[in-house]
Amino acid sequence: MPESSPAAGPEHVTIGTPASVASFPGTVPTPLQTLRALGSGPRGLLEAEAEIRLARTGDNVLPARRPVPRTRRFLRSLRDPFTSVLLCLGLVSALVAAWGTACVILALVTVSCLLRSAEEHRADRSTAALRELVATTATVVRRASDDSPPREREVPVADLVPGDVIRLRPGDLVPADVQLLRADGLTVHQSALTGESAPVAKRAMDVADPALSGAGPFAQPQWCFQGSSVTSGSGTAVIVATGGETRFAAAHDGRAGQRDASAFERSVRGISWTLIRFMLLTPPLVLMANAALRGRGLETLPFAVAVAVGLTPEMLPVIVTTALARGAARLARTSGVIVKRLPALHDLGAVDVLCLDKTGTLTEDRPVVEAATDGRDRPDPDVLRWAAVNALWTLQLADLPAADALDEAVLDAFGPDGPSAAGAGEPDAYEGVAVLPFDPVRRVATAVVRRPGRLGMHTLVTKGAVEAVLDRCAMDGDERDRLLALAGRKAASGLRLLAVARADRASRAGAYTPADERGLTFLGLVALRDVPAPSAADALAVLARRGVRVKVLTGDHPGTAARVCADLGLRPEGHSGPDDVVTAEFVDTLSDAELVEVADRAVVFARCTPEHKARIVSALRAGGRTTGFLGDGVNDLPALDAADVGICPRNAVDVAREAADVVLAEKDLTAIDRAVLAGRRSSGNIAAYLRITLSSNLGNVIAMLTAGLMLPFLPMLPAQVLVQNLCFDAAQLAFAFDRPPASVLRRPTALRPRDFLRFITGFGLLNAAADLATFGVLALALHHASGDGGEAAFHAGWFTENLLTQALVMVLLRTGRSAAERRAGGPLRAAAAGLAAVGVALPLTPLGPLLGMSALPPLYYLLLGSVLGLYAVGLTAARRRYERRHLADVSDAAEERVGASRGARSGRGR
Repeated sequence: MPESSPAAGPEHVTIGTPASVASFPGTVPTPLQTLRALGSGPRGLLEAEAEIRLARTGDNVLPARRPVPRTRRFLRSLRDPFTSVLLCLGLVSALVAAWGTACVILALVTVSCLLRSAEEHRADRSTAALRELVATTATVVRRASDDSPPREREVPVADLVPGDVIRLRPGDLVPADVQLLRADGLTVHQSALTGESAPVAKRAMDVADPALSGAGPFAQPQWCFQGSSVTSGSGTAVIVATGGETRFAAAHDGRAGQRDASAFERSVRGISWTLIRFMLLTPPLVLMANAALRGRGLETLPFAVAVAVGLTPEMLPVIVTTALARGAARLARTSGVIVKRLPALHDLGAVDVLCLDKTGTLTEDRPVVEAATDGRDRPDPDVLRWAAVNALWTLQLADLPAADALDEAVLDAFGPDGPSAAGAGEPDAYEGVAVLPFDPVRRVATAVVRRPGRLGMHTLVTKGAVEAVLDRCAMDGDERDRLLALAGRKAASGLRLLAVARADRASRAGAYTPADERGLTFLGLVALRDVPAPSAADALAVLARRGVRVKVLTGDHPGTAARVCADLGLRPEGHSGPDDVVTAEFVDTLSDAELVEVADRAVVFARCTPEHKARIVSALRAGGRTTGFLGDGVNDLPALDAADVGICPRNAVDVAREAADVVLAEKDLTAIDRAVLAGRRSSGNIAAYLRITLSSNLGNVIAMLTAGLMLPFLPMLPAQVLVQNLCFDAAQLAFAFDRPPASVLRRPTALRPRDFLRFITGFGLLNAAADLATFGVLALALHHASGDGGEAAFHAGWFTENLLTQALVMVLLRTGRSAAERRAGGPLRAAAAGLAAVGVALPLTPLGPLLGMSALPPLYYLLLGSVLGLYAVGLTAARRRYERRHLADVSDAAEERVGASRGARSGRGR
């Protein structure tokens, strides 16, 4: 059978399914059997055949990522809590034949759903375009023709098809379900599928093993599945299933990629359900009150429904989607920062703790070798030479996704002008045999080389963390303790240390494993110095002024990390002490509750494994902090998942880019600061919309309920209430395009339901007072009117006043303190002016009589101007008082946290 036969379609075999078992009864298929069944071969598919298969099988995309049709998106908008309640109120109105009310409510629902679905479509399209900038790719082996040699190239994961031969390297996401053709020390994380926290070893099987025929698919060492990631080693595999046919898609049933609700989503949900409870209580209360005091029956139901609608922030989904989408698009355009999940932009604005590693962020990517010494702390060029041998062959044989900075620093130091031992030769004079690359668990890397003139012998050269290397050396406890003390003194001065050891072994043909890293001879230490990043100190100072605390989570020695932080001025809030630096060993002794306290006050966490990082981030979240984590490697994956916002640079490994919520153009704290500001701008607009809209709506509802009980007629007709609401909704769209005051950017932005309820209650009562004061104005201006003419004039007067007060609220509750901030609110001022113009002009147009309103006497406008002037003065004074109290509350809360941390530190020892 030819290697790439169109007749042998990929549907013939799907590994891990009953079909595959039927294809190879009683056995596990060998690589050759799988390649033949897929019409492929070790040299990969033809490019033309791959295109044919792609057209037949579709993109290698999970069902949850496929585009959502506009109709389905519109219908999905109806599931929004506010929209659902509005729809129910409209149906109630239709049941009692209040057709005008029902039509207006239906129009509100339709407009809201259309706007929301349109903005979601635009946001999804923008997000998809942004994803293309960081699209995960895979290394695939394909041929241009039958006679052409196979060629490796990077292709988007979506273009992979069954039968493709791919390469797997550390940090790669497994792009589809695959069977291994070759593997070299390959281990994968498959926790997304099995829940296992430890990496699982994988290997190719050239001969079927009957003992594995009854094992589950995840226990099969030759199969890797989409959703897992490569931890170490490398391999070549053939794809057996893509897209919706993978086990990842089946296990998650289209829910892949979903995660727990973010801080922003939880806050909006809490505010929404609080308002919905008020809305559902309003109609029965209005009906009962009118029946008891005015003897009115179901004829007041349309008015009760309209009052309930008046409480609804119908534009909330539209404002949220538009504000976040515009912020994400602007951030990508101006800063190269890509927000993959829109709510993460708000969470960025709410971040008050940023956790990160120091390498490449606080320091430059490549350290500098300071010295190479033997076990007696004497200079020894031979130590650097053996370290360079390890570095050279690790870089050449390990098939790493990116060169290790420490290896490059060692090779730079040993360069043509570097030190060498007499007769030792250059590192490339040795012949590399095998390599066991570094991983976060072993914390060492071993290169196996063949030395010139040493036939039949292999030399193992091991380099890595001091403790890990010494554990693999043949020495007594006293010598080990002496060397650890020496390393401790050197590390305490701020140096990074690599221990170097070697051993000669008889050559063999079999693969080397970590079990061979035993009985080594200690050679010495290579000391490296971190160079602080030029922009790090200024960026840390800016983040501190914005209320973001930075914590360093690193695998380095505590002294090394502490030295870098001290050089950059990174200190906890207002104090420093021994508790600023915590080791992973100490973290292991703490309960979760104790770790919450320690994590809040410490600045540096040293010797951290991936599990330590994730636990520390989770503890910060449990303590009420909104946490961001910046990482770029496989070992950062647990912490990226644990944080409120996972952040990584664009050159991070595939698995980190896929897990992150935000992708930076480069690993730079300045870019994070810009992203935080963008998040605060979007969040500030959403918060301003909620405060202004809800306080205005609440004031109008209180006034209408009060007036409804005082007047012999309804204060406003249901259609008037709904038209007023529709006008206000249209003006509120300006919030999504506003530029918030500078005060919003000075501290983390969080939507706290309790704070919102306190705000809208106070300002809602003030708004209700202005509405009720209009009663007196109307009574004075219309004291000669009577009958239907008086009612129509009253309705017109209150309609005009309501829209004018809402316009004032939009301007005065948003306005910043400085002249520049006041000038910045252009879109909002224009929307408020338009709203005021509608309020004054509508009763005077032919539409006014149709809505039950008539023209008003000039005296009313003079008296109304006085009421509005007093209301504006009161509103401004109340806003300033609220801002002073709010800022004082924030300061008090910060002082309480500092005091609590000091008290906990003084009452607790190491």
